[in-house]
Amino acid sequence: MRKGILLVSLGTPEGLSVKDVSKYLTEFLMDPRVIDINPVSRFLLVRGLIVPFRSRTSFKLYQRIWNKESGSPLLHFSRLQQQLLKIELGPEYHVELAMRYQYSSIRLALHKLRSAMVDSIHVIPLFPQYSSATTGSIIAKIMDEVRNWETIPKISFTSSFHDNGLMIKAFAANGRKYLPESYDHILFSFHGLPQRQLIKCDHSKSQCLKSADCCSVLTERNCNCYSAQCHHTAALIADELNIPKDKYTICFQSRLGKAPWIQPYTSAVIQQLAKEGKKRVLVFCPSFVADCLETIYEIAEEYHQEFVNAGGEHLQLVESLNGSPIFISALKEMIQAN
Repeated sequence: MRKGILLVSLGTPEGLSVKDVSKYLTEFLMDPRVIDINPVSRFLLVRGLIVPFRSRTSFKLYQRIWNKESGSPLLHFSRLQQQLLKIELGPEYHVELAMRYQYSSIRLALHKLRSAMVDSIHVIPLFPQYSSATTGSIIAKIMDEVRNWETIPKISFTSSFHDNGLMIKAFAANGRKYLPESYDHILFSFHGLPQRQLIKCDHSKSQCLKSADCCSVLTERNCNCYSAQCHHTAALIADELNIPKDKYTICFQSRLGKAPWIQPYTSAVIQQLAKEGKKRVLVFCPSFVADCLETIYEIAEEYHQEFVNAGGEHLQLVESLNGSPIFISALKEMIQAN
């Protein structure tokens, strides 16, 4: 019998059409862990406002990054990681890939693992830093899918790997190619979350957002905080590259709605850097292990143009881990440690 491995990423539209994008956005945003508000309010907000007005805009953005042969970059690079990991682990392991939303589904991937007669399943949500909206949602979905199985194999999870040494080296290796010392400033831009989601995860009710620097150092009290894990990841990459603290900034992108999200916002930071006379900025996105809309378009195009419009000259994206052999070794290390 073989050991089952399930890699899970966020998701992507099944095809390149407004209808496909609408289906994806609806499933994604209707998840109560993603928009964690009253169910009726969420239904009205998502189905009555966000999806009808954003589907066509999002479709146009996906058009900019979609590959005619391989489709969605996120799905392409996630499949590449699955294939490389299969080779790295060997025939003792059965490796499947799933998306939390849309194709290919967690239900289908679990069915394949069960059909392969695996005696255990180890799940790695492909998000280095834990959040309820990503890793938490994946874990909840998997437990819901298997709860009615007649026999349930041993199931384990890697809930975060924000400080995995090989992953840090992989990000650093990608960044080193751009000679970070030649840039005026370095950004570590992470996907944002509403502040209320951070507060909900602070079960002590005494740590989160109680001070301006509550996330700057990872401690026993905030070790499960998404923002604190982001800060820790950035510090480790900076140390690996010998980037001094005064030369980098940690920020958060992809804000949605009017509620306060984790700050500072990436858009505000790049505009401020331009005002300060910074001309060249290098950007890491260490909450993404595969390039996707948020990196290829939001950073490399949208934020680059914002920076230039504000007086900067060049904003360079460091590509994500994609098919990095070092990252594949990191995944193997996590599996073998389990």
